Amino acid sequence: MAASCTTDFKPVTHVIFDMDGLLLDTERLYTLVFDEVCGRYNKKFTWELKSTIMGVERLVHHLSEHNVPIAVATSSPKEKYNLKTSRHKKFFCLFHHIVCGDDPDVKKSKPAPDSFLVCAKRFELPPPIEKCLVFEDSPNGVTGALAAGMQVVQIPDPQLDPELTKSATLVLKSMEDFKPELFGLPAYK
Repeated sequence: MAASCTTDFKPVTHVIFDMDGLLLDTERLYTLVFDEVCGRYNKKFTWELKSTIMGVERLVHHLSEHNVPIAVATSSPKEKYNLKTSRHKKFFCLFHHIVCGDDPDVKKSKPAPDSFLVCAKRFELPPPIEKCLVFEDSPNGVTGALAAGMQVVQIPDPQLDPELTKSATLVLKSMEDFKPELFGLPAYK
């Protein structure tokens, strides 16, 4: 179930994702664990069930298929980005570009808006800032995106103090709860 902090969503044309905790998860580990647990009860960990856990992949592929420009703004330095994404190269090729925390144009890291502003400027046709939607999990990322003038969907860790989610444009428990059409993006079929 989604919890909304505001209800005044504005249409967007470009989407920026944080990486750690949002795009990268331990999917392979989850699959092994779920297979084992389900097996104990003579159940199968089906694709339908697995796909509900991989909600961010569904959204990224959906936006890419509809030619919505997408990018990544991460605080990770380039070296760590390369290491973390080495087994996910095909997935990360879907993004127009990646802005890392040690990029020379990023003067201050999150919660400063620099990484989001740099990311927006690097789209092939840079959009007006207010036409960018950011997906974040951390309060620092939310603060930075809002400071940049962008709307933010926050998918926080369930253990995060709810007080630290109040400034986000929209707070969701899961990426599966996101409805792209709320922000003028193509709806799921």
